[in-house]
Amino acid sequence: MAVSGMLFVAMTATVRLAGDELPVAQAAFIRYAIGLALVAPLLLRLRVRLPPPRPAGLYALRGLVHGGAVIFWFYAINRIPLAEVMALSYTTPVFVLIGAALFLGEPLKTERAIALAVASLGVLIVLRPGFDRIETGQLAQLAAAPLFAASALIAKRLTRSEEPAMIVFMLTLCCGLVLAVPALADWRSPSAQALFWLGLTAVFATGAHYAQTRGFHAAPITLTQPMTFLQILWSALAGWWLFGDHPDVWVFVGGGVILAAVAAVSGREARRASG
Repeated sequence: MAVSGMLFVAMTATVRLAGDELPVAQAAFIRYAIGLALVAPLLLRLRVRLPPPRPAGLYALRGLVHGGAVIFWFYAINRIPLAEVMALSYTTPVFVLIGAALFLGEPLKTERAIALAVASLGVLIVLRPGFDRIETGQLAQLAAAPLFAASALIAKRLTRSEEPAMIVFMLTLCCGLVLAVPALADWRSPSAQALFWLGLTAVFATGAHYAQTRGFHAAPITLTQPMTFLQILWSALAGWWLFGDHPDVWVFVGGGVILAAVAAVSGREARRASG
């Protein structure tokens, strides 16, 4: 999970470097098309067949929700600082914790509801409605968070019976198919520079998803979430170094509130699981 976090930040930076010369859906589709070429050899190594009908439905559902999340996420990256993208993404683990109770059979505990309330306060600190103009990029990132959480929950469910490599392959395939429709509807000729950065994005993203899936396979999902917290530091450094981003102090205050909420409930879950 620590490795996946570093790779996700690198992936975010390369998406920003690719710029916005291409429509959002097309840029996301190209990333997944390249990613599919990267993971296809895994099938030959594993020598496995296509999944049976029930996992196939989960794979298709994950491709649909993840594809929608990626469109929102690509849109947000080129419109708000990387640290702000990462701060708002900390709502995803909260949705994961709530979703684990609703869909994975884990009991819905009071501390999870409290964590959601505190994390919502953190989001308000980042956005500061009434004191600052809310950007469309911020709204897009907030829309992406529950969709990414749904994707993570489906991935966790799939690890009960599926190989991590197959899960990554099927995500890349299904997400690419979902994104192909809006991408082809508004296709533009990409420049060599955009293709280079999107290709690098695919490399980082494929590695990140594989590392994340291995983490889901190795431990309960509530134990893996705290490892995402360092991403706000890495993203702030990358944004400052590569793009001259200067997020204000409220981004870090709000991100810290969200982080504290998730850390508290995740730590409690970890102690309960180990004890």
